Amino acid sequence: MSVTQPQGFRAAGVAAGLKSTGARDLALVVNDGPRFDSASVFTTNRCKANPVLWSQEAVKDGTVRAVVLNSGGANCYTGPEGFQTTHAVAEQVAGHLGIGAIDVVVCSTGLIGLRNDRQSLLDGVDAAHAALSSDAGLDAAEAIMTTDSVSKQVVVEGPGWSIGGMAKGAGMLAPQLATMLVVLTTDAVVEAADLDVALRAATRVSFDRLDSDGCMSTNDTVTVLASGASGITPSLPDFTDALTQACTDLAMQLLRDAEGADHEIAITVLNAATEDEAVEVGRSVARSNLFKAAVFGNDANWGRVLASIGTTDAAFDPVDLDVAMNGVWVCKSSGPHADPTTVDLTGREVSVTIDLKAGSERATVWTNDLTHAYVHENSAYSS
Repeated sequence: MSVTQPQGFRAAGVAAGLKSTGARDLALVVNDGPRFDSASVFTTNRCKANPVLWSQEAVKDGTVRAVVLNSGGANCYTGPEGFQTTHAVAEQVAGHLGIGAIDVVVCSTGLIGLRNDRQSLLDGVDAAHAALSSDAGLDAAEAIMTTDSVSKQVVVEGPGWSIGGMAKGAGMLAPQLATMLVVLTTDAVVEAADLDVALRAATRVSFDRLDSDGCMSTNDTVTVLASGASGITPSLPDFTDALTQACTDLAMQLLRDAEGADHEIAITVLNAATEDEAVEVGRSVARSNLFKAAVFGNDANWGRVLASIGTTDAAFDPVDLDVAMNGVWVCKSSGPHADPTTVDLTGREVSVTIDLKAGSERATVWTNDLTHAYVHENSAYSS
């Protein structure tokens, strides 16, 4: 049921003609209330798409009544006409719902520099509104797919309330955020200010720790809508925990579907001086093409891990670092330990553990290997 599992939400996914395949390419998620609290986070890329520029303004008052999303074109760097298209889509949704356009979040994904046909989008909004249903969460999740091989959905149940979610993304998974669109819904009673606190806490340890290829998108958006239809007000810690669970589940689905990947890699940094330094070290390893290529070749090349650690500003002693791969400590005190050939990297899941011996903080960053398939897919993406 995805985003329509919580009470108070309807969704739709339709074909607006943006994809040459004729597949679904426009989704609409509507909050029927009685409350309309919302919070969002967006890409930190300074080069932002038109829908992000619009939506950043729309969410400022903490009220969002609907989210409309299209795949098939990012509507980024498409000039004033592109922004006008975003505005027109929001107005079309608002007209159907009898609300203000400023309460509509707009999201797009696809190629940069491609002008989406405005009339196709407007006709798609009409069709989506007509198809709105409390059972159409899957249709909506499928409509936002681009290079995704599967749709991504999640439901987390609380005592008398729930959280639903859908996401798209299969590459450029780097913070903040990934090349992804995420809509989360809940029927809990949560005020907008608390939603913002919970969402930022959740994304900090989930989507923001996902670093597939070090590339940051222009369109990333995560929006949470709260209908309050359950009438239940959970404590902020309980709601944050549930939202974090939902975001982490979706983040792992994104990782599993990363373009062309053969391995999913969890890099855990232990005993760092600060959590930020643990993240910095993990991210440095995650962005090493040398390391990622080694994992693709099933090579436990721990030297590439140490070389990446050395590029950071984290506190550590360069001659006293430990590294394990899949539980085998291949490096102790910055020197050879167990035979790297004893590490079995043939499975899809790979763990890397780094002990900095500089404090008590830890963090995990997730990435994937660098494969021939990734290069092929991204070399041919626009053709």
